[in-house]
Amino acid sequence: MEKTMKYILPTLGSVAAIALFAFSTNQPPAAVAVERPNYDETFEQLELFADVLARVRSEYVVDVDNGELIEDAINGMLQSLDPHSSYVNPENFRDLQVDTSGEYGGLGMEVTMEDGFVKIIAPIDDTPAKRGGVKAGDFITEIEGKSIMGLSLNDAVNQMRGKPGEPITITVVAEGEEPRELTLVREIIKRQTVKHEVKDGIGYIRIAQFNELADSGLEDAIDSLKAEMGGKIPGLVLDLRGNPGGLLDQSIKVSSAFLDGGEVVSTRGRVSTDTERYNGEKGELIKGVPLVVLIDGASASASEIVAGAVQDRRRGIILGMTSFGKGSVQSVIPLRGGRDGALRLTTQRYYTPAGRSIQGTGIDPDIAVSAIPDDGEDHSGRKEADLPNAILNEDDIDDAEKIELKIDYPPEDFEIDDDYQLQKAISLLKSGEYATQMAELAKAELIK
Repeated sequence: MEKTMKYILPTLGSVAAIALFAFSTNQPPAAVAVERPNYDETFEQLELFADVLARVRSEYVVDVDNGELIEDAINGMLQSLDPHSSYVNPENFRDLQVDTSGEYGGLGMEVTMEDGFVKIIAPIDDTPAKRGGVKAGDFITEIEGKSIMGLSLNDAVNQMRGKPGEPITITVVAEGEEPRELTLVREIIKRQTVKHEVKDGIGYIRIAQFNELADSGLEDAIDSLKAEMGGKIPGLVLDLRGNPGGLLDQSIKVSSAFLDGGEVVSTRGRVSTDTERYNGEKGELIKGVPLVVLIDGASASASEIVAGAVQDRRRGIILGMTSFGKGSVQSVIPLRGGRDGALRLTTQRYYTPAGRSIQGTGIDPDIAVSAIPDDGEDHSGRKEADLPNAILNEDDIDDAEKIELKIDYPPEDFEIDDDYQLQKAISLLKSGEYATQMAELAKAELIK
């Protein structure tokens, strides 16, 4: 049986292959009434596709590659469903497996496709992209002086990858700003998934992404902090800002470090009986240690699972700005063992322990703190709900029902590099205000 991997990432054939998908014999449980597919109509639609393909091959003004046409057609079908479903060709499938193991070559940034350009979800810490000034929310419009309009995401990513040590020039644009031309030098990206240090007497851990190294890196960081702080951590800041997500199982393992068992997240699929519940492991690593989790508009997916679990279980305080709002799970389904690549298909939504779907809405912080002063502009950036074909939140939350956050802004002359959000988190942990806030939050109608 081919292994299906579950991801919660923002994003990265033949006619017979399409027919195989259409004629799957998997049936839902007997108790669930599902209308039987009309295979006659499906045959007619496949004949239409084959006719169009044949005419393009024989009559288009220039020669075309049959494989590329099929791949583009499959991608068109999948990307019309939602922003995160796509076809992964064999080469990119191999790259995807390398990416999740924590090491690959390139510039070091998580990207998606939006409005025909590559959008930066987040640059990765200590990489050419981060050091070169690439920021979350930037759009890449040109590579080596040539527009990327019309390129697929895979093609654009492949152009940016190359031999370590080779320079590449990209043009990036932030909304409302002039284009910036950046020359970066490619590196082998050995992602330091977890970093830690002692900041002003408080433990600080940053998780950059939920790849296969996240849980082991977190355990090592906690052990190191305990050793550096004389065996006792008085308070901990877990920084998930700019973390675009990753592997579902890693979000559960990381949550287990802060929760003594109990539910972390549940996922629900197409039918009501298709529900899975994921519990944390017993044996909290920092039992009783006051915890503040930092999030922002680029915290997505697995980051939101961890933040949502901590918030619903009242294990700590969530501080920062509303998260990205990606509440769907993608299954990576190998085709013929990966020889034909794979499908990255949205198969489930995920829910916090209190049963909240954050799809399109995000996790609101318990304490809203901005990283930048209030200049009257909206700096929240685009969210999941803004992406083309984004799946709606099934709870149908009305805008009028949403509670407007009371945001704490840094002073006008505050230096952004001084990190106002982190300073507020440390101040909260070092004062008696943490206990007061936790007592107030305990009154909320969320599960204990």
